[in-house]
Amino acid sequence: MSLDLSQCSDGDLAALALGGQQLAYREFLRRYKEPVYRLIRGSIGDADEALDLTQETFVAAFSALKRYEPGRPFRHWVARIALNKCRDWSRRQAVRSFFRKARPIEEAFDLSSDAPSPEAEAGDRAELARVAGAMTNLPQKLRQVLVLCAVEGLTQAEAAGALGVTEKAVETRLYRARQQLAHGLGEKI
Repeated sequence: MSLDLSQCSDGDLAALALGGQQLAYREFLRRYKEPVYRLIRGSIGDADEALDLTQETFVAAFSALKRYEPGRPFRHWVARIALNKCRDWSRRQAVRSFFRKARPIEEAFDLSSDAPSPEAEAGDRAELARVAGAMTNLPQKLRQVLVLCAVEGLTQAEAAGALGVTEKAVETRLYRARQQLAHGLGEKI
């Protein structure tokens, strides 16, 4: 008689996987692959990259399975790993974008494009710097919720799971973050 893994808790699955039961890993994938993929796709907006990051997330999670606390939901634990993978991806994209926009030095004197004028770009950069500066002045708990929900596009429930707090705490922090950000920018809500 074989064990029905679909009836096992996340903690039991982790113990089985760490004990060498390869089918336990497959059950984790069956349970959480789609939610993790949706979280990543919602965070980065690129379906193809989301597939790769989902795979990277599970490779990292399975490699670190010894650090998983069986009393906590595996979904929240793996969501936190997924969010870290999304942040890493975003950083890499920013660097790649910089290098894609860089022109060879030989073309330095032959630059003409449909890009916005330097004055418009400077204004956009100034506004972005102003908002980023105001965000850095927020307390970390408020800044984290604002980034997860407003920038990364997570739902309040997903943000709550990733941060290990209640949805009501996320709702309250998000409200306070928006108020403080508007106040810091000198705007009224």
